[in-house]
Amino acid sequence: MGIDRLHIQNLRNIQAATLEPAGGLNLIYGDNGSGKTSVLEAIWFLSVGRSFRTHLAPRAIRHDEPNLVLFARTTAGEKLGLRRGRDGDNEVRINGERPERLADLAACLPLQLISPESFALLLEGPQARREFIDWGAFHSDPQFIGIWSRYRRLLKQRNQLLRQQAPDHQFAIWDKQLSEYGEALTAIRKRWVSSLNDTLTGIINQFLPDLPIRVSFSQGWDSKSPLSAQIQGQLERDKQLGYTVSGPHKADLRLRVGNLPVQDGLSRGQLKLLVCALKIAQGKILGQKDTSRGCIYLVDDLASELDESHRTLLLEQLISTGEQVFVTAIEPGQLAMIPWDKRFHVEQGRVTEQN
Repeated sequence: MGIDRLHIQNLRNIQAATLEPAGGLNLIYGDNGSGKTSVLEAIWFLSVGRSFRTHLAPRAIRHDEPNLVLFARTTAGEKLGLRRGRDGDNEVRINGERPERLADLAACLPLQLISPESFALLLEGPQARREFIDWGAFHSDPQFIGIWSRYRRLLKQRNQLLRQQAPDHQFAIWDKQLSEYGEALTAIRKRWVSSLNDTLTGIINQFLPDLPIRVSFSQGWDSKSPLSAQIQGQLERDKQLGYTVSGPHKADLRLRVGNLPVQDGLSRGQLKLLVCALKIAQGKILGQKDTSRGCIYLVDDLASELDESHRTLLLEQLISTGEQVFVTAIEPGQLAMIPWDKRFHVEQGRVTEQN
């Protein structure tokens, strides 16, 4: 899986650019503010439907332009198009047709992003780690998105009843369905985390040898009892609080080194290597499960937090995946020994392929 043609129009300082990237290792270099990260942002937009740099799409639109337009053709022959308007008028197309849901974009273009902000996966709350697990669950099981969406709707309805202090008998039907979908959701997550652990061990041994790092899955309620019993037993407490205390919406991926959480036991550089290992493992599992799809890796600001030896190690691991990789850097001389398949120079929003 990869992109063989990418067109960018009116994204930040890029007025118009067309790239034909290699299926392997692509370097995008230029000074700070040149627009190199915007190339990665364009690819991310085409997979997720939003930017990884801002929650407000109009901020990504070039100054004085009404909209941004992005297009990609994948190596599988799929054509993806996206338009975001400053006035909120948006459009997404897959092979010329409007998809039923935005998640269809993500299914066409699986991505993993490694950036200076990736620390959030380990340093912030469990939501980022749930999203990390759910990326794998979504791409590995076609039933996941339907189960996940249904669980969220049921949870919203139950929480509304809790805030209304509804009588106990009104919860019976909602609790039964919530438990069934919650158990199904958790079963898919558990399978993915098991695969993640199997793949992650070898990568961690390359990045952080001799460190006893353990990864475990916390499902969001007491594993000794079924979810239905947990929900029924905590109804009065949930009413007092106005929300559902336990369930898959409280799940987490827990990482420890020895007896300490990794955020307390590892340095910043080691944490970045661990994040890289997690992201690479995610993509590798997807490629193993479906060799026709695979995963594209986006690496923004490679030099951040990593010394030369670890930058080289990261790129070697990315090359070993056999997937398409896009890497941004300020100075290509820092990475002169890397066998880039293609190099693109970005200057004041102009993108030029280099020989």
